Amino acid sequence: MEVFPFESAIGHHLLVVDGSRIYDIDETTFAAAQSKPDATLVSLGLAPGEPRHGPYISPEPPDLPSLNALSLNVAQSCNLACGYCYADQGRFGARARTMDWVTARKAVDLLLDQAQTSGRAVLGFMGGEPLLNRPLVRKVTQWAADAAVKRGVRLSFSLTTNATLVSEEDAAFFAEHHFTVAVSLDGPAVVNERQRPDHTGRDSTARALAGIERLLARDGAHVSIRATVTPYTGRLLPVLEYLLSLGSAEVGFAPVLVSPDPSLRFESSDFDVLLDYMIECGEAAKAALTQRRNYPFSNFETGLHEIARGSHRPYSCSAAAGYASVSADGSLVGCHRSVGDPAFAIGDIHGGPDDGRRRAFLRERHVLTQEPCRTCWARFLCGGGCHHEVLARGRLGCDFIRGWLRFLLASYAEISERHPDYFADPSRFFEHHVGE
Repeated sequence: MEVFPFESAIGHHLLVVDGSRIYDIDETTFAAAQSKPDATLVSLGLAPGEPRHGPYISPEPPDLPSLNALSLNVAQSCNLACGYCYADQGRFGARARTMDWVTARKAVDLLLDQAQTSGRAVLGFMGGEPLLNRPLVRKVTQWAADAAVKRGVRLSFSLTTNATLVSEEDAAFFAEHHFTVAVSLDGPAVVNERQRPDHTGRDSTARALAGIERLLARDGAHVSIRATVTPYTGRLLPVLEYLLSLGSAEVGFAPVLVSPDPSLRFESSDFDVLLDYMIECGEAAKAALTQRRNYPFSNFETGLHEIARGSHRPYSCSAAAGYASVSADGSLVGCHRSVGDPAFAIGDIHGGPDDGRRRAFLRERHVLTQEPCRTCWARFLCGGGCHHEVLARGRLGCDFIRGWLRFLLASYAEISERHPDYFADPSRFFEHHVGE
């Protein structure tokens, strides 16, 4: 049983790696844990090699679950030409195409058939820009909603968009069907216009802001904003403050590791500065939380709640397990970022998921088969990193990830001590402040 000792503003702590359990310890035990972890475990009543809150993560891939989340790449094309876009600036390698109704319906049938074992499913719409195929998005949603009711499946919907094409009718439709809408916007115009022009070179910011405003004017949809970060973005806190001011339910950052333009992707030497910028944002979020002010920085909040739940996993996401993506031609891939990549191919909508390929993928990508993950204290919190990025670039950002997780662990220890009610019910925690 491995341990990772760490400090926070309130004292010394110990993370038991397998099981992601945290213990408060004194200074003497902290010093001992750094040199004699097994003896430290015994002193805490934890026998080395035995799970305390098990089960341990098995080195064997878990049993294959049924698919319960499917994204449809309804438009493998885009009206923008973002310089860092992994889909060749929305051109998909000159193979742009849109999905047809027959393919989409068959994909939904596959999802609902698979999801009947759990009774829950998520259907997502992806691109490119999915609103370039707006009629199909609406037709599929209405048909799938009815079909799910008939099969006894609770189906929810999501859509990822650049928001430049969102109309009043779109906003009303997404609200009616309680969509989770993820909007890509990289910050104020001075940041966004550099990274997200359209194919004529025009800035897209004003159109995106208009679309966001339409989405937020309706009750029903859950709207989040994701900002893609490049080495040119600069300090993140002003960007975060600006995006939060727009009023979405949450804002998060995603650094670029895979890009057709090498100047827009992070290199090993860039990550120390990025970590400083992220921690500055995290400190702002922590300060707001201690004042019971809602400050929905998703990288911070999601990480805190994962630690609070004791999340420990052998993968970073559910790609090729409970989740798959359908390309416009009906191929099944383990991740929407990997359309056309044979390394992620796991069947098609006609023959269904290829369980042999799924098992092989999950066996190869298991965190205990990866180096240096296998011996890293953060492996079950991290899950080994994005499969697409690791296969394309390797593990450039491991120190950054460990640094961010160390900050989150310390923040969790401080917040759980001072505001334990936050983890019990975050919404009521902030409502209490509003009513004071």
